[in-house]
This record gives sequence, structure tokens and C-alpha cells, in this order.
Amino acid sequence: MASNTFKTFLMNDTGDSTFEKLVDVKETPDLGSAPEGLDATTLSDPMKVYISDIVDPGGTLEFTANYDPEDYAKLQGHVGKKEKYAIWLGGKESGGTITPDGSLGKFSFEGELSVWLKSSSVSAVREMGIGITPSTQIEFSKGTE
Repeated sequence: MASNTFKTFLMNDTGDSTFEKLVDVKETPDLGSAPEGLDATTLSDPMKVYISDIVDPGGTLEFTANYDPEDYAKLQGHVGKKEKYAIWLGGKESGGTITPDGSLGKFSFEGELSVWLKSSSVSAVREMGIGITPSTQIEFSKGTE
């Protein structure tokens, strides 16, 4: 089953594993990449032999959001703190309100947040960057578990 990116949310743990949407985002980062191959070839091997390296999420995960002074101030309150974050895919819509539910998957991790104003140009929307440097493995859970 294919799905589009509508109803993708950046979430933050408010305590007791209760997550709420942090801010609306326009873009999310890759949450990993193909592992590098580590050369394990010996002089007895007729060709090069490789083993997989550990997973590398690529350093700080960078999100893009529309700049809003209230959202920026809210994000500044999280800077430098190790907290739990997640990307939730899926939500329920009722009466014009969308509620994140992670029904298509949840990707959770701990990390430290940073925020900055992104560059500006003519005829463009003002944006801010949100970086979260993960300090734990990114865990996947299926559906609304």
C-alpha cells in the first residue's frame, strides 16, 4: 500500500511517554542510509569480502518548518535538553482537525534540539531549520502501538 506524506508529524514527549505535536514541519530528513561495507578480505579470498558497518543516521537530523515567532520561541525552550522525539506517520481527521496517531508508523529516539532562521530570498516563504542530534537508536513501531 502506498501513501503520501500528508499527516507527517514531528512529536515531542511531554512526560510519561505522552507525545504531542511539536510544530508543523515541511520537510523531514532521512532516518538512516545504507550501511558502509567494511573490507574484511583476507589474502586467502579470491575476491574482496565485505561486512556491514553499523547504521549511521547521518548526524544531526534536519527538519524544515515555516518561520513563526511563537513556534520559534517554543522550540528555543527545548534547545540543549536531551528529550524524546518522534516522527509519526498518520493521523485522524474530524471536523477539520487533524490529530496525529502514528497509524502508519512511529520512529522514536532521544536527542538534543537546535533551531535557527534559514536564509531568505525574493518571493519565498520565511523558514526555520530544526536540528535534532540523536543520542539513541531510532526505534520503529508499527501502527498505533
